[in-house]
Order: sequence, then C-alpha cells, then structure tokens
Amino acid sequence: MNHPPTGELFRTGAGSDLVLTRSFRASAEDVWASITEPESTARWFGPWEGDAAPGRTIKVRMAFEDEAPWLDMRIDACDPPRQLALSATDESGTWRVEMLLSEAAGATRLRFVQHLETEEQLGEIGPGWEYYLDMLVAARDGSPTPDFAAYYPAMRPYYAGLPAQT
Repeated sequence: MNHPPTGELFRTGAGSDLVLTRSFRASAEDVWASITEPESTARWFGPWEGDAAPGRTIKVRMAFEDEAPWLDMRIDACDPPRQLALSATDESGTWRVEMLLSEAAGATRLRFVQHLETEEQLGEIGPGWEYYLDMLVAARDGSPTPDFAAYYPAMRPYYAGLPAQT
C-alpha cells in the first residue's frame, strides 16, 4: 500500500459523507484544471465530453475500470476554482460527489466528498477513491501510476469498519 487510508466518515441529515483529502503545492486554479480539463482528467480518471455547465450532463469515460465504460454525469454545481459537484446513476446506484478546493500559503487542499445514502459498499468505495486520488497525485507530479492491487482488498477492512464522526 502506498500510504495508510485517509478517509473519514461523517453523519449527515441525509446519510453519511465519505471524505478524503489530498494536498498540492500549487494554486487552486492549477489543481482546478487537473480536475476539470478533459486532457488532465484523462490521465487520472478518464476523459469527458459535452457541454460542461451546471445542470448539464457530460459523458465521462472511466478509463481505469474494466472495459472503460462511459458514464453520464450531471454537473450539479460548479464554482471555479472552489467547488465541483457531480452526480451519476449506474448499476451500483446513485453517486453524488463533490470536490472542494481551498488554498493557503501556496498550497491547495482538495477535499473529496462522496455523499452516501447507505454505507453498505464502503469497503469497496473507499479503496477506489483512494486509488483515483493517488492517480491524480501521480498525474500531477509525474510519479509512477499506482497499482489498484495495493488498495483493494488491502484497504477494505479499514473502510468496512470506519466509524462515523458526528
């Protein structure tokens, strides 16, 4: 495993929020480009196409999943370079995620949040987001691409037993 799991779980009025963070020595605008520009997202998650605007739906190719499927994602909120909220529905259910950026002293903190209706699949979801966020780190700093086998099943017990904070 590249590093210990970083996820935390917080109870909300609508369920739970899984929160993972990463920090970058870069401006929020630079990190924003990495999470929104198709050429950049292609290196760590997958390319996307469409007319990107709040309330619109784009097509995202999940390039690092089996068979690299395309997924429709709705842009629920977009406030550059601070907040991007997306939602999608697939055979696994509805996914609602937010990426929140804050900048201080030349560094940007990315707070990745998945809003969960249920915690049933947390043992699978958590390691997957750890992997993708480390793919983002590798794409930005040119380090070797992580191997998913280092995340799952190794991180599964941590996420399956993650206690919720209030």
